[in-house]
Amino acid sequence: MHRSTRQTKRPSLRHGFTLTELLIVMAILVLLVSMVGPRLLGSKKKADINAAKTQIGMFQAALERYAIDVNTFPNTEEGLDALVSEPGDSEGGDSESEGRSSSWDGPYLKQNTLPLDPWGNSYGYEFPPKHSKGDQPEIWSFGPDGEDDTDDDILSWTSGRDGEADGEDGGSFDDDRSSAETTSTFGDE
Repeated sequence: MHRSTRQTKRPSLRHGFTLTELLIVMAILVLLVSMVGPRLLGSKKKADINAAKTQIGMFQAALERYAIDVNTFPNTEEGLDALVSEPGDSEGGDSESEGRSSSWDGPYLKQNTLPLDPWGNSYGYEFPPKHSKGDQPEIWSFGPDGEDDTDDDILSWTSGRDGEADGEDGGSFDDDRSSAETTSTFGDE
């Protein structure tokens, strides 16, 4: 028998990646996440703010339809609930609400319940308005932080809560405090 002088390669028993290879891959992943992560989070925040502005706009449109039927907006006590349930439905309703309910032709929203803002909080409502000029209801969301009277509040009016214009341009969307556009024709006679 003749033995071959050539040695056969044995398959390596080593499987997997080295520690160096794993560290390089981890460093690349961390770099990618650090570059893309803030953009994704910023996009989510902007999307939530835009969703709240859109919802406030839908409330305004529904309130216009309500006012056409009832000849006034719901008062602060009735609030946005008047868009989904007839005012004075509950026991002990006041005579003012009961008089309005005879011409109520709602619900004025597609949902049977009031939606929450993107951060899980109820929208605020005030009528007659206390913070803005004019005769339109005030609708607001406390924004991402959920706290009243902070720069991230989303408002349906263009002046600050103290009644003064918010920023040099009167509170446009580019201000720190976001506001929803109000384009209403009801009551502008």
